[in-house]
Amino acid sequence: MTAWLHIIGIGEDGLDGLTTSARSAIASADYIVGGKRHHGLIGDCSAKRINWPSPFNALLSQLQDLRGKNVVILATGDPLWFSVGNRLAATFELRELAFYPHISAFQLAASKLGWAMQDTDCLSVHGRPLARIKPHVQNARKLLLLTSNGKAVADIALMLTGLGFGLSKLTAIANMGGADEVLFEGLAQNWAHDVPDLNTLAVDCIALPNTRVLSPGYGLPDDAFLHDGTMTKQDVRAVTLAKLAPMPNALLWDVGCGCGSVAVEWMRAAQGARAIGIEARDDRRTMAATNADNLGGFDLQLIAGSAPAALNSLETPDAIFIGGGLSAEVFDLCFAALKPMGRLVCNAVTLGSEQVLLEKYGQHGGDLAKLQFAHATPIGGKVGWKPAMPVTQYSVVKK
Repeated sequence: MTAWLHIIGIGEDGLDGLTTSARSAIASADYIVGGKRHHGLIGDCSAKRINWPSPFNALLSQLQDLRGKNVVILATGDPLWFSVGNRLAATFELRELAFYPHISAFQLAASKLGWAMQDTDCLSVHGRPLARIKPHVQNARKLLLLTSNGKAVADIALMLTGLGFGLSKLTAIANMGGADEVLFEGLAQNWAHDVPDLNTLAVDCIALPNTRVLSPGYGLPDDAFLHDGTMTKQDVRAVTLAKLAPMPNALLWDVGCGCGSVAVEWMRAAQGARAIGIEARDDRRTMAATNADNLGGFDLQLIAGSAPAALNSLETPDAIFIGGGLSAEVFDLCFAALKPMGRLVCNAVTLGSEQVLLEKYGQHGGDLAKLQFAHATPIGGKVGWKPAMPVTQYSVVKK
């Protein structure tokens, strides 16, 4: 089959910035899909114009009806970099599609700033929570951000200031690559520019002295979370996440998630990692949702209820953590639900739960460990060790 759906990246320079093959596809198109700005960039043509519908799924349905016609979709920059290309590639067969990438907004901005792409984090907060950039806010780190609108730049500046990164250098470039291109510069802590909606934001992250910067990995301090004292503490949590082994786009079940510390760190640790938290208490679900938002703008799916009943009909997980409500029945259900090579980790502090883990260790093998941490604590005028309650941890990979 010859490609009939042509996805063309276009910049502010319009047709002049396109390759010969891209211009030819536009000239021979029966239908051209794009936003108002995109249509304006290509001038007059004989094709029927279709404006971007909302929601996007409506466009996918329209395109199915146009199969076999010559259809062009106009997108800004590179259609396969935070754009429509991946949705189209997932919907249609690759042989039906032809992609024509343009230089991306990230590449254009980097070229203007002299930033090496391999040393820069490229992120989108277009239609996403601004808090998504928080794990990437590290001293001396460079970020390039696709924003939703001009106000988002001021909101990001305010957020950076609140995180102790008020000295970060911001450069917002609007209408980039066109005759109306304009550049705004300043520090996050005194940002006062009115930036047009179509912009790309560059952030050179600089922390104020004595700012506590949270690691992008796992093992965050306990006080980084809103909690009621009942949580998987930092030392045990770091070992737990190491056994769970977060991976890109993988799904975790956090059974008895409490304040969500394990689920949140799972999502922070790998690109696109997702989590479902099962928690019976309303107040703890509220804390978990708040922590997910504060520490990365993550969409933590929370299920009200207890295992095993609350586990019915959930999406198949890549890993499971049982931090509360452990029983032989819950373990067996979770182990059966895991994908092959999925990881299951259980933490127990009671003798009854420990007995369950000892039995499952005998059945499935894996690793059974006793975790015991003690922290130096003032005792009178001296210092001694204060031991935390020991935790029995069982971890196993499903073969």
